[in-house]
Amino acid sequence: MKTIEDVAQYLTDAGTFYLSTEDGDQPKCRPLGMIHLIDGQIYFGIGDFKDVYRQMSRNPKVEIVACQKGDWLRLYGTAVFEPDYTIANGILEKAPFLRTLYNETNGHKLAIFHLENATAEFRSMMKVEESLRF
Repeated sequence: MKTIEDVAQYLTDAGTFYLSTEDGDQPKCRPLGMIHLIDGQIYFGIGDFKDVYRQMSRNPKVEIVACQKGDWLRLYGTAVFEPDYTIANGILEKAPFLRTLYNETNGHKLAIFHLENATAEFRSMMKVEESLRF
């Protein structure tokens, strides 16, 4: 039986995964590659100055897809942004190269979110092999 740790490992192993949002009547998809599993919760980061942040603020229902070796993971739910920057600051300490993008000088912040009412589907070409809700 799959766990949240399996979801995090799949995303990590994939390296790049894709976050889908909507902008009015237009779907939008972009590559991401950063996750952090902390106390059984998967956290993702995006720039608070980007269109994706505004799109998710208007409609927090998102979908993430990662592919590996002919199968894929579909993860969807409601994005909830963390109200303080404790996790973001921890991430920036571990990955100092991100400070060139997110810093006091340019005012850009790393917005951290997790998914609530989420479903992770481990899929093959023809069906859902295993599903996990969290």
